[in-house]
Amino acid sequence: MSFLYLLEDIRNPVLDFIFSIVTLCGEETVFMAIGMIVFWCVNKQKGYYLLSVGFVGTVINQFLKITFRIPRPWVKDPSFTIVESAREAASGYSFPSGHTQTSVGLFGGLALKFKNRALRIASIALCVLVPLSRMYLGVHTPADVGVSLVIALVLIFALSPIFDKAEKSPRVMYYLLFSLTGVMLAYLCFMSFWQFPEEVMHVDNVHNYISAVKNAYTLTGCMLGFLVVYTVDLKWLKFDTKAVWWVQIIKIVGGLALVLAVKELMRAPLEAILPANTWARMLRYFLMVIMAGSIWPVTFKYFAKIGGKKE
Repeated sequence: MSFLYLLEDIRNPVLDFIFSIVTLCGEETVFMAIGMIVFWCVNKQKGYYLLSVGFVGTVINQFLKITFRIPRPWVKDPSFTIVESAREAASGYSFPSGHTQTSVGLFGGLALKFKNRALRIASIALCVLVPLSRMYLGVHTPADVGVSLVIALVLIFALSPIFDKAEKSPRVMYYLLFSLTGVMLAYLCFMSFWQFPEEVMHVDNVHNYISAVKNAYTLTGCMLGFLVVYTVDLKWLKFDTKAVWWVQIIKIVGGLALVLAVKELMRAPLEAILPANTWARMLRYFLMVIMAGSIWPVTFKYFAKIGGKKE
């Protein structure tokens, strides 16, 4: 808390604005968008890698949150203030930091997998700035961001050689995807059957439990989608990520629009027939992955023909 008070003393409108923008790089939407862009336009295996690092990191993050149940800094110390614009996105327990986990996993993975110097510098800078923004805004302590940073770094370095090997062996890739799906299912079972203490179900805290349950079903749906997408591409689709620049833009804009459409337009019909925060959510995210990885890429070969010579 003493370090957070130090940052509180140097706050000003300019820094508030800058760090409020920087912290958005740790949002789920940024992570998903960049992961899909890499998958569509750069390298499918690196796309699987980046998204898997994020999914596994989120499971670990959510497990630690619901296990330790550490309150936010301003709850622990009512005299401490935060940047109000950050309050809405700072729901749930404090430890560890989800934004740090997501950003370091994503941008650290980019820095590890890509040799472009400018990209590496920008990625490493964001690996530092996003965790710092969480503390500057007052929504996380150094312990929150430090543990998430370490977990993310361990994941990006531990999973990298496995995905490299899986790129040359479908059998290894299947073992890997099934193992990661098993991790998601284990977390789902934990959230479904573990007897949490009464404090977790208290009216003031139950939203944290609901958030953890939603994430369990979301991540399981995504990983099940990965299995389908990989199988479809391996056996039938085999889409190419390379294309001329304007075709790449079409792929990105059209793909993101379709995935967003599935996310929003399928919500109401699925929740009309299935429980909203559980099975409907799992199926919705499963369909999003299928759209992103199997349905939209069907169009890529036609775009490539229109675009002419590939880069």
